Amino acid sequence: MVQTVLILGASGRFGRASALAFERAGWQVKRFQRGQDDLARAAAGVDVIVNGWNPAYPDWASQVPGLHRQVIQAAEVSGATVILPGNVYVFGPQTPSPWSENSPHAAENPLGRIRIEMEAAYRDCKAQVILLRAGDFLDTEASGNWFDAMITAKLSKGLFVSPGRADIPHSWAYLPDLAQAAVGLAERRSELPPFLDLPFAGFTLSAQEMLAILNMHLRRPAKLKQMSWLPLQLARPFWPMGRCLLEMRYLWDTPHRLSHDLLQQLLPGFQATPPEKALLRCLPKALLKQQPGERRDLVENPV
Repeated sequence: MVQTVLILGASGRFGRASALAFERAGWQVKRFQRGQDDLARAAAGVDVIVNGWNPAYPDWASQVPGLHRQVIQAAEVSGATVILPGNVYVFGPQTPSPWSENSPHAAENPLGRIRIEMEAAYRDCKAQVILLRAGDFLDTEASGNWFDAMITAKLSKGLFVSPGRADIPHSWAYLPDLAQAAVGLAERRSELPPFLDLPFAGFTLSAQEMLAILNMHLRRPAKLKQMSWLPLQLARPFWPMGRCLLEMRYLWDTPHRLSHDLLQQLLPGFQATPPEKALLRCLPKALLKQQPGERRDLVENPV
């Protein structure tokens, strides 16, 4: 019997990747159209709701509680399982690494507190919820994330920009892998608890390690450049997004990784894309050397 998934935010990063992954797995995929569809009606009869809605940072306080309340209500009525992409904002800089399902949610900053309260609402609801927690996204197309919009934006000029300490581990999630994990969990949802907080380890790479990998394949090797946060500091009084980015700066200066143990236990057959392949699939091919025949798979886009 074909199962059905409703994708909220199908044009966004996680929503788009999830829609493709569920389609490849043989699911019927419904893409919710905001402004046209009614959520309660769209959720009726579906097996899983993937909630990829994510307002801009400055709108979190005003929009996040209401948006997620709607999703919870729709899931409770329909009986659908919610798959929610979590992040690492709930952890404060003092939280010992690796960050796992048992790590305290100790963030004290406003964006972190909003996420903590949002997750608590899902934990307390009557619907089954799978919270798949990941670090910064690596996307196969430019989508305004840190990797493509800042870190690698100047590779054509020979610069690799690090937002923080270049020598410390940082957690990354390759979106096709994250979406594939979501499919695997959806297909095993009957075996899972009512609320599952599941870390997705992805790749743990310092900026130095990431640059070393890329420089083996770039037409023009890049040099490490430290990002200046001064423009954001100056714009902070009149640019809300700048204020929010500064609020989350600590994640670039806090060594961290996500635990892999629980995912390995629940999805023992899950195989992540090797970091080298994933990184190259996230770059424009024009930046890369022509690969020898036996290595073309490194730059082929799987989606």
